Amino acid sequence: MTTTTPPPPFLLHQGTQPLLVSMPHAGTYVPPELAARFTDEARQVPDTDWHMERLYAFAKEMGASILVATHSRYVVDLNRPPDGASLYPGQSVTGLCPVDTFDDTPIYAHGDVPDDAEVAARRDAVWAPYHAQLRAELDRIRAQHGVAVLWDAHSIRSVLPRFFDGKLPDLNLGTAEGASCDPALAAELLDIAKAATGYTGVLNGRFKGGHITRHYGQPERNIHAVQLEMTQCSYMQEALPFDYLPDVAAGVQPHLQRMLQAALAFALRQAPR
Repeated sequence: MTTTTPPPPFLLHQGTQPLLVSMPHAGTYVPPELAARFTDEARQVPDTDWHMERLYAFAKEMGASILVATHSRYVVDLNRPPDGASLYPGQSVTGLCPVDTFDDTPIYAHGDVPDDAEVAARRDAVWAPYHAQLRAELDRIRAQHGVAVLWDAHSIRSVLPRFFDGKLPDLNLGTAEGASCDPALAAELLDIAKAATGYTGVLNGRFKGGHITRHYGQPERNIHAVQLEMTQCSYMQEALPFDYLPDVAAGVQPHLQRMLQAALAFALRQAPR
């Protein structure tokens, strides 16, 4: 009998600059015993933020640290509070250990959704180590440079009636309504997004930043956090087999690079002399 060794909860590339790129929804791993409880649709993990590492490959060359989740959000959602509280009260959302897909279909084939003990076990095994590393890396960067910028990288299908009407803008910047980063940085990033020909951009629209942005962004401590939720049609196929489209991605990558360069330049200006 063969056994599959699960991956660690995260992969970290430690950079040299005061910029950390977090990719909490890039993971696709589901333990086999859990996948056996899923529907055929859920086993495809369609709500993944696909190909984030490839899309943001330039960030490593910029000297950024990069923290990448390995486990699917269907195991545990790293961008939710540990108590599972809704980030958007009154709106449809998925939970800490989701029981339904973005299309509002069940994840569990026979309704055997995780109980409180299973949720706690997944939180301890996957959620807690990711956040411990995120905290440690931010603290390391701030200790070394006097400032840190956290870029929380996400993507989503451009049309999802469960969560928003019509087509989502392409570049959705979130700063928790201005609480997670310096307003000057937010304004500069929005200018870049709006100047991106062929793309649409918005600040604190439908997506204002999840738990990571809201929890770790502390401008008063010189830790600035920004979430970017971008449309998947800007760089990949939005339906199976969810392929990366290099020619399409090449159109949006320069704009992403400008935003990250602006974030890094901001951090370097804030660094104590």
